[in-house]
Amino acid sequence: MPADADADADADEPSEQRDLADVPAVEVIGTVTVHLMSAAAVKLGLAEGGEDDLDLDEARKLITALAGLITAAAPEIGSQHAAPLRDGLRTLQLAFREASPYPDEPGQGPGEKFTGAVYARS
Repeated sequence: MPADADADADADEPSEQRDLADVPAVEVIGTVTVHLMSAAAVKLGLAEGGEDDLDLDEARKLITALAGLITAAAPEIGSQHAAPLRDGLRTLQLAFREASPYPDEPGQGPGEKFTGAVYARS
């Protein structure tokens, strides 16, 4: 890499840090939750690859992390932002229950230690 390229790369770092410093926490939390939701959906076989990508162990980890983040962040980000995140989480929890050949007992599914038992609406 030429010396000028090194200088350009170093010059970019502070700019990226300043940009991140300008991003409100609610947007960072929202972005992280969307990434966790997307990854969980893939591991549940709900994405383009379908059943080929099904990995319930990985999905459980992602959904539990998502539930912990949403539960902890909700008081900080307010119900306006937390409500749709909780809806997305609940949808993934129900999809996990449906995808599992041996569904967990109510309250034992992924993230349910944070959210409480999740049931399908009748």
